[in-house]
Amino acid sequence: MDLLHLLSFDPSGWGRQLATGAWLTIRLALTTLPFGLLIGLALALAINGRQRWLSLGATSFTTVFRALPELLTIFMIYYGAQIGIQKIADAFLPGQVVEIDGFVAGVFALGIVFASFASETFVAGLRAIPRGQIEAAQSLGLGRYTIFVSVVLPQLWRLTLPGLGNLWLVLLKDTALVSVISLNDLMRQTSLAVANTKEPLFFYAVTCMIYFAISLVSGHFVGLLEARSNRGFEAAR
Repeated sequence: MDLLHLLSFDPSGWGRQLATGAWLTIRLALTTLPFGLLIGLALALAINGRQRWLSLGATSFTTVFRALPELLTIFMIYYGAQIGIQKIADAFLPGQVVEIDGFVAGVFALGIVFASFASETFVAGLRAIPRGQIEAAQSLGLGRYTIFVSVVLPQLWRLTLPGLGNLWLVLLKDTALVSVISLNDLMRQTSLAVANTKEPLFFYAVTCMIYFAISLVSGHFVGLLEARSNRGFEAAR
């Protein structure tokens, strides 16, 4: 009973802090997702494009950030970018102090990592679309933008959704890494609760259940999206 009291929302409990941390974790993941998807799609189009130098640059970018540990990427963005921007500010605005918000740094770092892996999923999806469909659309006089939006994108969404769903679950877990830059996410709030109550097993078990619940809801939602995107395809079969 005393342990359950530690999860209360009164001043002696840690329920409010854990709820706040969980909400920040969810917001961080949801903010990172569209950013990572857009960058990943842009990288995939560059890799799959005809411009060799652009393809080489995009491939090199994704290779580097897929090889680096996510934690190192976070440190590079949060500390490295802040130092670089500060030096630029010193050159043009002496005395101006530059600070990068931890949430923004987390979104940018996790977004780059997510985009690097998502680009491979997008490339596989683009190459799975029959070339004849593109040629048929071109023969009808459709422009490149119309072909991409009306022919390529709907099929790309269906083909890549399972892989992107897995990457989303990985992203949810990777949000725990932002605690190292003092962002009060679920993992950091849990660590503070453990340090103050000396109940590591209890609080880490609670945190595991929270992450599991979030992943379970996410997996169910992704499953619904997959079923919806495949409804016409299954009916045709």
